[in-house]
Amino acid sequence: MKIIDHFDVNRLRRSIDTGTEQQRQAVVDIIRQVKQEGDEALFRLTERFDGARLDQLEVTRQEFEEAYREVEKDVIASLEAAIANIRRFHEQQRRSSWMLTQEDGTVLGQLIRPLERVGAYVPGGTAAYPSSVLMTVIPAQVAGVKEIVITTPPSSEGKVSSGVLVAADLLGIEKVYKVGGAQAIAALAYGTESIAPVDKIVGPGNIYVALAKREVFGITGIDMLAGPSDILVLADEEQNPAYGAADLLSQAEHDPLACAICVTPSRRLAQAVQDEVNRQLETLPRAEIARAAVEGQGAIYVTKDLDEAVDVVNALAPEHLQLMVKEPYALLGKIKHAGAIFLGTYSSEPVGDYFAGPNHVLPTNGTARFSSPLSVDDFVKKSSLIHYSEQAFRRDQDHVIRLAQYEGLDAHARAIDYRREGEEGK
Repeated sequence: MKIIDHFDVNRLRRSIDTGTEQQRQAVVDIIRQVKQEGDEALFRLTERFDGARLDQLEVTRQEFEEAYREVEKDVIASLEAAIANIRRFHEQQRRSSWMLTQEDGTVLGQLIRPLERVGAYVPGGTAAYPSSVLMTVIPAQVAGVKEIVITTPPSSEGKVSSGVLVAADLLGIEKVYKVGGAQAIAALAYGTESIAPVDKIVGPGNIYVALAKREVFGITGIDMLAGPSDILVLADEEQNPAYGAADLLSQAEHDPLACAICVTPSRRLAQAVQDEVNRQLETLPRAEIARAAVEGQGAIYVTKDLDEAVDVVNALAPEHLQLMVKEPYALLGKIKHAGAIFLGTYSSEPVGDYFAGPNHVLPTNGTARFSSPLSVDDFVKKSSLIHYSEQAFRRDQDHVIRLAQYEGLDAHARAIDYRREGEEGK
């Protein structure tokens, strides 16, 4: 992990990885197979990519029950406690329909309704993520979505992570399908014999999942195009370097392409964090992944002061931002762009990943400049409501006609004019 003195936004900020043309074509071909062959393609592709030969896609009730026997009771208790926190937080995001009645009888408003059917993609591969189940399903439930299904890659033995199944069952999710990758996204978008199409697909995944979501957008909704995880730790001289290093590695262990950056005005702390990262890597079980991330995308940037450090934060718009400074709230008002902000020494990033309540599905790679964490709003749709009274129509008709004619849309103008003539004809 290098210490640098010159800030280069192009060196540190990444855009969403759109993949290679070869990867995109592979995804397009997978989607084509699923559209044309349905379940048959899913069975074939699951055996090809996951090494699992399945006789059915849906997880059985017996598999749910077996999962409970494999997950320790204290883990289940922790999941239940996390569920309560996450649900409590997201319930604060509920919004209600509204109507505004004016004196002339005009009624304007907005109807907010939940989506009908949502698909949550839960990653597999190098790790199992029951936390992703909680973070994608709970806001959908709070929004009022009635049908929620989960897709997740099986192991080569054809099994789904026990933790994922327990998390799903604790939330009352009955439909979990053993399919991952681009083929899962295609199945959720277009439907197969076993999997009905959904209105929206949410949840993180690898580059093939991201590319597939991009391809099916428009057929169905998607939450975001997420890239590898990133974290920025802004620390002053008084902070414990071991804490900052540990938090950087907490994201680096996700993916060799993860990005971990420390920004500090203290060269002494920068050197101490660098030493701590190297020391902690020696005993980290996923050290190979984390080392590749910190060597490839990691950096410790020494600024002249905290104001410049804040400028770096706003330029990078990190997914996770940790304000490990003596007075974090003094800096909070200056932060313009970040997916999630962790304030103070004890607000470690994993607290947000698992337990505090805010969603851990966050905008990555600088997209916090224009997008937000997954929320209840992602699972509702809005309809505008317009009821014009006769009094309001007569008052505003000339304005509407004038604007329509200015744009050269005569049929628009006539739609108003016919009503005016009709009223005058009475």
